Amino acid sequence: MAGTTSQPTQPTARTRSWWGWGWADAHPDDAECTAMGALLPGTLSRPLPVPRVRDLAVAAPAVEPPRSLAHLIDADPADRAAHSMGKAYRDVVRALRGRPGRIPDLVARPTDDRGVADLLDWAGERQVAVVPYGGGSSVSGGVEYRGDAHQAVMSLDLTAMDRVLEVDTEGRAARIQAGTLGPSLEDQLRPHGLTLRHFPQSFEFSTLGGWLATRAGGHYATGHTHIDDFVQSLRVVTPAGISNSWRLPASGAGPSPDRLFLGSEGALGVITEAWVRLQERPRHKASAAVAFTDFRSALRAVRALAQSDLSPANCRLLDSGEAALSGAAHDGSSVLVLGFESADEPVTARLERAVALARSHGGRYDGSGGDSGAGVGGSKGSPEASPDGDAAVSAWRSAFLRMPYLRDGLARMGAVAETFETAATWDRIPDLIDEVRREVGEAAVKATGFPATVNCRLTHVYPDGAAPYFTVLAAGRAGDEVAVWDDLKAVASEVLHRHRATITHHHAVGRDHRPGYDRQRPEPFALALRAAKGALDPRGILNPGVLVD
Repeated sequence: MAGTTSQPTQPTARTRSWWGWGWADAHPDDAECTAMGALLPGTLSRPLPVPRVRDLAVAAPAVEPPRSLAHLIDADPADRAAHSMGKAYRDVVRALRGRPGRIPDLVARPTDDRGVADLLDWAGERQVAVVPYGGGSSVSGGVEYRGDAHQAVMSLDLTAMDRVLEVDTEGRAARIQAGTLGPSLEDQLRPHGLTLRHFPQSFEFSTLGGWLATRAGGHYATGHTHIDDFVQSLRVVTPAGISNSWRLPASGAGPSPDRLFLGSEGALGVITEAWVRLQERPRHKASAAVAFTDFRSALRAVRALAQSDLSPANCRLLDSGEAALSGAAHDGSSVLVLGFESADEPVTARLERAVALARSHGGRYDGSGGDSGAGVGGSKGSPEASPDGDAAVSAWRSAFLRMPYLRDGLARMGAVAETFETAATWDRIPDLIDEVRREVGEAAVKATGFPATVNCRLTHVYPDGAAPYFTVLAAGRAGDEVAVWDDLKAVASEVLHRHRATITHHHAVGRDHRPGYDRQRPEPFALALRAAKGALDPRGILNPGVLVD
C-alpha cells in the first residue's frame, strides 16, 4: 500500500453563480437570452434581470452558535443565500422572482469528523435543522429546508474536507474526504495514474459525498454507471455515533452497512470519508455516431448493444428532437452516440463491431464525419484515428456541457425548461416514452395555451432495461412558472408510476420526488427506514423532510 496525503488544487478565481448553474461568467447574456426566447412561443419580450442578493430580505440569524464553534460558522447573507437551494429549474425561477424560500440562518464548514460531530451535538440541543451540502448542484430539492418545525436552519458545507487521504496503488483504491469536488479529486489521483472514472454532468460542481448520498449516476452508459459500484467502505458521522465500515472487496455478512447510507441524502448521517475503487487512466479512445430514421429501430439496436459483451463507455440514444437541439443531426434522424475506451488495448475493433450491430438494425454510418455520424476518433495522444473525433459526437458533447446554462437563460425569458429521468425494463420503454411525450405535451398546452417540446434520450443502458431522460421546453405563465412546471412534473410522474418506472434513476429523491418515492417503495421498507431514522437521528435534525418524515 502506498500512503499519501494529497493537497487539493487551489480554488479558481472565477465566481460561482449564487442563483443559477455553474460559473457566473458563463451564463448567456441578455441578447442571447432574447434570441433563445424568440424561438419559443409564449415567452417574455425581454429577460428577467439577474437576481442580486442585496435585493433579498435576508433576516438576521434566529440562533447564535457557541463561541467554541464560531470559527466553523458563517452568517454572511450572500453565503447563506447561496446555500438556500439547489440548481433545479424551480430553484432558478424562485431566485429570479426573489422567492428563494427559507434561507439558512448559518453556514458551517467543518474541517474534520470532530467538527461535524460537535456541530450535530449543538444543533440537536438547540433543535436546529442541519442540511448537509456538497457542491450545491442538487436538482430535486435535496439541499433546502421546507417548513417551520425548527427554530433555525444550518447548512453543513463539507467542501473544507477536500483531500485524498490515502491511495492503495496495489489494490487500486483511495480514501477520500467527502467534500472533495470532482476536478480536485481527479487532480489528486492523476499523479498515481489512477482515476475514479465517475463523471456526472455536475462533475465540476459536485462532491464525492454528494455523489454517495444521492447514489449519483456518472457519464458512462454501461458497466459501472452508479457511484455505488465504486464503494469499498464509508465513514459516516451520525447523532448516535460514528459508523465506519470495514474496507473489503466483498462481504456476505448480513445487510451491507454501506447500503444503508448510500442514497440516504444526509437524513441518517453525514458521510465524511469513503474508500473507493479506482481504475487505470484510459489511453485508448474511439467514438462514432450512427443515425436512425426510425426511433423504435434505434431502441432495438441499443438493447442489442446492452445485451452484447461490448460494454461501450458511451451508448446514448438521442431522439430526433434531442439530436437537433444538440446539433448532432438536423434531418429528423435519431442519433446513437457510441464511445469506447481502454487503459491497455486499442478499442477500434470494438467500436467497429458496435457500429455493425447498429447497422443491422437500420442505422446509417458512412464514415463521412457529417451530421449523421461516422469518422472514428480518439483523444489526443491516442493511437486511434483523428484526435478531433466524430463531428456529431463533438456537437453532442459541447451541448451536453452547455445545456444547464442555456436552461437558465430560457428561465430568464419566462420559459419552462427542465429535465427529468427514470428507468424501466425494455418491455415498457417504447410505450413509456411515447406516453410521456404525448401526455406532458397535452398538459403543457392546457396549462399555457402553447405547444411544448418534449424530447428524450437514453443516458444509461442495461441488459434488462434503460434510463430515458426527458427534456421539456414550454411556455410559462409570468410569475407562475414554478406552478406550471409542478403541474407538468405531476403528469409525468403519473405516467412513470403507471409503467412501474422509477421516480428517479440518478437525481435522488430530495423533496421534489417524495410523492413518487412514497408510492414506489414497499411499506415494510418504509417502516424500517423510519426506524433507522429514529435510531440514528432521534431529535430529527438531519435534512428534515427527505426520504421519511
